[in-house]
Order: sequence, then structure tokens, then C-alpha cells
Amino acid sequence: MSGNSTSRQKPCRHCKSISASAPTDTSTIHYEKFWLYRHCSSVQQRDRQAQKAGQLFSGLLAMNVVFLGSAFISSMIFNHVAITLADVWILLSILKVLCLCWIIYYLLGTSRQPHAVLYRDSHAGPTWIRGSVLLFGSFSILLNVFQIGYSAILTHCESSVQIVFPSIEIIFICIQVFFLWHHSKDCIQVQHNFTRCGLMLTIATNLLLWLLAVTNDTIHTAIESQLHELEPQFAGKALFSHPYLRNETTSCKCPNTTICEVFQKGYILLYPFNTEYYLICCSVLYVIWKNVGRRISHHHVPHIKPKFKIEGVIFGPLLGTTAIIIGICVFMIYQIQATSSAPSRQVFIMYYSYYIVLLPLMSVGAVIGTIIHALEKRELDTLKNPTRSLDVILLMGAALGQIGMSYFSIVAIVATDPSDLLNSLILSYSVLLIFQNITQNVFIIDGLHRQPSHTDTSPSKEKDIKEEQNHEAYDQRQVSMLELGQEIQKVSLSYLHSYSHLSWKRRALREISFFLVLCNIVLWIMPTFGAHPAFENGLEKSFYGYSTWFTIVNFGLPLGVFYRMHSVGGLLEIYVTA
Repeated sequence: MSGNSTSRQKPCRHCKSISASAPTDTSTIHYEKFWLYRHCSSVQQRDRQAQKAGQLFSGLLAMNVVFLGSAFISSMIFNHVAITLADVWILLSILKVLCLCWIIYYLLGTSRQPHAVLYRDSHAGPTWIRGSVLLFGSFSILLNVFQIGYSAILTHCESSVQIVFPSIEIIFICIQVFFLWHHSKDCIQVQHNFTRCGLMLTIATNLLLWLLAVTNDTIHTAIESQLHELEPQFAGKALFSHPYLRNETTSCKCPNTTICEVFQKGYILLYPFNTEYYLICCSVLYVIWKNVGRRISHHHVPHIKPKFKIEGVIFGPLLGTTAIIIGICVFMIYQIQATSSAPSRQVFIMYYSYYIVLLPLMSVGAVIGTIIHALEKRELDTLKNPTRSLDVILLMGAALGQIGMSYFSIVAIVATDPSDLLNSLILSYSVLLIFQNITQNVFIIDGLHRQPSHTDTSPSKEKDIKEEQNHEAYDQRQVSMLELGQEIQKVSLSYLHSYSHLSWKRRALREISFFLVLCNIVLWIMPTFGAHPAFENGLEKSFYGYSTWFTIVNFGLPLGVFYRMHSVGGLLEIYVTA
């Protein structure tokens, strides 16, 4: 039938109406096609259904890869004779090589095609996310260098796979960091299904690498907590399962103990950054996957992009810095006792007391911030934003780790002896931790859905800008020490003036968000680098049994660490938009 015919084709029953209008210039748009929906009458309807089908099939691919890798890792843990660590490394190396092939093809082929990237998501890949990928990726590369050095010393008794695997890992991290740094905002418009499958394969590979890293780290932590309770020969067998925590009773001994100790200490120190790196990469890759085939209209692009500036805050940095200093002191005291001998009762009391003081302050700040959000006149941002949707999901999901562990601790304490001093402190800590997670999530999620505050362009503000320009011109001249002191005083007065110039709501939001950023940083540092009282206080372990409590902590602790790190990003965005 000719194209000029007036007869209409019956629409596909799977197709749905689309409210968004297509761009006027359709010559540069590559609409998606899928054989299941080839009979749809409307091009836009066929495009929408093809997009959903592509996401479904790529998601199924990732699900199967994750299940296969999880089965390998679980078999290695429970039956290390049939499935060894080398077998898991070989599987992950194959997956990483496939991911590298796709990333290189995307960089050299897909992204360079005509009209491949017509739109870029301004919300995706913010500076702090890309900076975190670069920072943690650098530490992960250094960790693999330590791994190669340690394995090279033991080449006389170690498998060559232990050198090949970290070498492939270094190449994988370098290329992936480059890809995420330059293409995290892409809304690719060509080769949709192939790009989705490549992204999902890379996400699945990063998830499996995170699972392997978390498994090794939690096994190491559990072994350290049991060294004072179990017999030395059992500890030697357990340590043998970890490639970098071997006991000297094994047949493979290091000829140079000093170099080996440096490699082992460096490996343990950098290990937490490696686990965080994989999760951050997964979140960025997921946003790119959601943006495949996405077309952004002009009103979705913000005209003013807020920048991070440390201004309008005084009390938040002071209180947050105090919390960090005290927290690091508590952490060092705890770690010194935990590494030398079993932690004493007084150390546990000091550790939980610090949390009991800090968590209510954080909760009160989050509640006040939520109330200020309700009093503000800023409109809600209701536009489609895959990055914000992912942030909300990750915040809610990661908080389940700490909340779940807290409820298990509450049940164990109430059922045993809640009147004991240490037990009452752990009970208070668990209740306050649940409340703090909930209030902070509400504050962050509500803040992420607010539109940025408008920049003040009043005459007084323009006057301040001119004065600052005059100060900068004056700074270019050579000044004496007295004049330098006067300039420092002028800068301080200018900062205080900018602080008083803000409205009380914006000042309060900035103070609260900055304080919570610093608090979450110290609460990330303490469990990340070794403070695990949940393993060592013995209460929950004796109540639930070692295996059950180990499984609970193995699930909750990595999620809790990721929650603190991800909360920092959300709070920084609230600080900038305020």
C-alpha cells in the first residue's frame, strides 16, 4: 500500500501513548527498533517499547552473570577444594576482558558515530562522583601493585595466576576510570541494545568484584576477632584461605619478611577503597544505562549550575572538625587495643559513648533541616532524573544494613541483660543509629528534590563583588607584613559579611549539611579501617551463634560503610543547592 493512502494500520496492543513530543529535527534521531514491536503504527510508540525491551534483556544478561559469579564465589567459600580462588579469578578475568573489549569499542566506535551523543545529562556524573572514581581507582591500582609485588616474591611456591589477575585488574581500572570520567553524562543515541548489554555486563562484573572483595575482607575480620579464642593451628588453616594473610605455618614462606610485611600492611590499608570503588562504578554505570536512548528537552537543562564554595558556614565546620578529631582519637585507642590484645570493657564503653553523643546531634540536625525545607518557598523538582532516582534507591537500600544489624542487637540485648552498663550502651547505640539513619534519609531525599536557590544579585551583592575585585588588585602589589595582616583581616570581615548576608534558612541548611558531611566522613573512617566492635564485644555472637551473627554482619557492615560514603555525596549536593 502506498504511503499516500488514507487507510490506517491498527496499532500494536503492546504500545502505549506517549505524552512527550518528539523533537522537530527528526533527521538526527535514531529511533530504537525491536522485532517484537515492529508493527506499532507510531514511531514514538515503537521507540518506547523497544527501549523497555532492550532494558529487560540487558538486565536479564546481568542477572545471569551475577548468579553465575555468585555461585562460583559461594562454592569457593564452602568447598574450596572443588572451586579454588584461582578458578574465581579466571572467571572474573574473562569477564573483565569482555568488558574491556566493549569499552574500547564504545570509545573508538560507538561514541564517534554521527549524532551518537546529541544530549548530555547535566545531573549525571557530578564532580564529587567522578573525583571519587578517580581517587578510589588510584588506590585500587596501588593495591594491585602491592598484590603483584607480594606474589612476585613468592613465585617459587605461588601460581602465576596471582600475578596475571592483578595485572588485568590494573588495565581494567585504568580504562574504566577514563570511560567514566569522560562519558558519564552521555545519552547515547546509536547502537542502543549493544550499548545496554555492554553496560550491564560491566555492572555485573563490578558487582562480582565487590562481592569477592567484601567476602575476603569480612573473612579477614572474622579471623582476627577469633584469634584470641581459637587454637593457633585452626587459625593457621583459616588464614591460609586468604592470599595475603597467610600464616607462617604454611609451606609457602616469604624470604624477606620486611618487604612482605610492607606489602601486607599496604594491602590491608588500601582494601576498603577497593570495595568502595566497585560500588561507585556500578552506580555511575547504571545512570549511563538509564540514559541510553534518552532525549532531553531544553527546559530540562539548568541555566545556572551551582558550584561548591566554602562560604556562609562557621559552626558546621567547627563542630564537624571537633567530631572528626575526637572520633579519630577514639578510633586509634580502640585499634591499638584491638590489635595488641582483646579490647577491654572500658574501650567498648568509650567507643559506644562517642556514638551515643554524636548520633543524637546528627539526628537533631537532620530534623531541623527537614523542618526548614518545609518552611522554604523553593519549588519541588519533578522532572525526570535517573541520577536522583538512583540516589534515593541507594540511600534506602544501603541504610538497611545498619538498621538490620541494630534490630538484631536490640533483640539480643533485651533478651539477655539490658541492665548491664555495656549492654545498655549498645542498646542505646542501636536505637539511636536507627533513628539517625531514618532522619538523615528523609533530610537528604527531601533536599535532593528541591530546586536550587536563586543567586542573589542585589546591589549590595554587586558592591561586595567590586570590593573583592579591588582587594584582588591590591593583593597583586608587594605588601609588607603589616599590610598582609590587614588584608587577612579584610578577607575575614568579607567572609563574615557574606555569612550575614544569607537568609537564616540558607545559613542553617549550609551549617547542618556541612556538619553532617564531616560526621558521616568520620563514621565512614572508623568501620572502614578496622573498628568492628560488633565482632568483638561477644554479646550478639554468643546469643545468635558464630555462624549466624557472622552472616548478619557480613551483610550489614559493607552496606553501612557504603551508606556513609553515599550520604556524603547527597549532603554535599544539598549544601551546594542551598
